[in-house]
Amino acid sequence: MQDALNAQLNMELYSAYAYASMAAHFEHENLNGFSHWMQLQTAEETAHAQKFYQYINDAGGRVVLAAIDKPPAKFEGPVEVFQEVLEHEQLVTKSIYKLVDLANKESDHGTNSFLQWFVTEQIEEEAVADNILQRIKLVAKSPEGLFMMDQDLASRTSEASPE
Repeated sequence: MQDALNAQLNMELYSAYAYASMAAHFEHENLNGFSHWMQLQTAEETAHAQKFYQYINDAGGRVVLAAIDKPPAKFEGPVEVFQEVLEHEQLVTKSIYKLVDLANKESDHGTNSFLQWFVTEQIEEEAVADNILQRIKLVAKSPEGLFMMDQDLASRTSEASPE
């Protein structure tokens, strides 16, 4: 279980790293609202990693950090980026579900309880990513629409850190 939790910790750190790369891409493209959204997503994923870090330690385990893969740095446009966000969040969801399955198999009720927050969180993560992707697809060929999406994403506020 500890190895699997450490692997998830690494995945959460990669998520933060990937979203930071996407933020940099949008900043370069002068889509500052998109960049802002990704910067907040980076912070959220870092907080998720911290939750795993703390849980492993609290449960008497040992945190073992691994190398973080290099994320993509260039993208075709907002549709491609948010398609990647959605696919990545779906991958994270599958990984969380595998952890829940492992916790159940090992009768690790504490870890199962800890993971339920992430099960709920992933439903929200996928829904938000899909919603933004579908909206971007609607305005993809409209500079005015893209500008409005940029303004909308700039209004995202930081959520309280996960409890």
